[in-house]
Amino acid sequence: MRSVDDVLLADVRARLATVPAGAADLGDVVRDAVRRRGVVLGSHALDRLVHDVRDATLGAGPLQALLDEPGVTDVLVNGPRDVWVDRGDGLERAPLDLGTDDDVRALAVHLAAAGGQRLDDASPVVDARLPDGTRLHAVVAPVCPRGAVLSLRVLRPGGLPYAGLLAAGTVPPGAGDLLPALVAARANVLVSGATGTGKTTLLAALLALAPDDERIVVVEEARELVPTHPHVLHLLARRPNVEGRGEVTLADLVRATLRMRPDRIVLGECRGAEVRELLTALNTGHDGGWATLHANSAADVPARLTALGALAGLDAAAVAAQAAAALDAVVHLRRTAGRRFVAEVGAVGLGDDGLAVVPALTWDGSGEPVRGAAWERLVARVGERA
Repeated sequence: MRSVDDVLLADVRARLATVPAGAADLGDVVRDAVRRRGVVLGSHALDRLVHDVRDATLGAGPLQALLDEPGVTDVLVNGPRDVWVDRGDGLERAPLDLGTDDDVRALAVHLAAAGGQRLDDASPVVDARLPDGTRLHAVVAPVCPRGAVLSLRVLRPGGLPYAGLLAAGTVPPGAGDLLPALVAARANVLVSGATGTGKTTLLAALLALAPDDERIVVVEEARELVPTHPHVLHLLARRPNVEGRGEVTLADLVRATLRMRPDRIVLGECRGAEVRELLTALNTGHDGGWATLHANSAADVPARLTALGALAGLDAAAVAAQAAAALDAVVHLRRTAGRRFVAEVGAVGLGDDGLAVVPALTWDGSGEPVRGAAWERLVARVGERA
């Protein structure tokens, strides 16, 4: 891995710090710094140096090459020579040497600063968004005794189109028409699954199928859901500053969407008390809404909603009543042996024991679709579109 001279890098950073963001061309700054040091480089070597400096100052430094690889979803750093990458088939060790433990910590601090966050002994855990959209989570000592640990999640703008998900097997036989039918029928749907199952990718592809004249308002903690659609507005939550002020929560933003004339309200991830605002919005005439939710299975979604509702001061009966009235379906994804796929589609309703997700479509061991007890109910919801 090519490294950038520390003195040159410090010179470039000092020069960039004296001008407004975006006012100086990085290539010109690097060329000027090289000339002032009396170094002569050929055009190819100079272009390579500009590329490396750009990675070190604006990107993820020595990790940027991994992040730039097509198909990479995650880069994980456990130590200087303990780097892992997920290219879609599970984690693989990357042959990368980041130097010393201090170098890894310095990289983590630099990346946190690039995302507008502070990372040090007093603030040893950080979640941030890098300028290119990459999501950063970093932990340093004393919280992590082994040293700095980084987790980077790559944002792929646009993602795969729905046809691409069909071709890749993410959407199995029998669901190809049903999922677009849920969009066309303006059903309110939760996309559930564990981390890394492709919830955001599937949701972005489905939202891209919404009519072009619809206004989609997306609420997220960090911008990850980027559907290919001409009328999408993004609202991003904001953490409080060091004085504890300025916080804007997901619940605040969901309430704000109601005054923005949305055709569809989309919550990138429902993970806390904002579930109350989401269910309220979907119960006040705002149909066509979508959200993602972490859950082990479609059958576990009611328990997950009940737990989140408790954070908002709702009891189980209130959550069940609101969810049954607001939600139509759950689309559950799994990841097995590196393959992400829709494993179940269920209908939401009230059962003898409260809120329930009843299977409408599952798949047997050979991959053939199996219609469940809620199939007719779901078909009735989407009409003849499925």
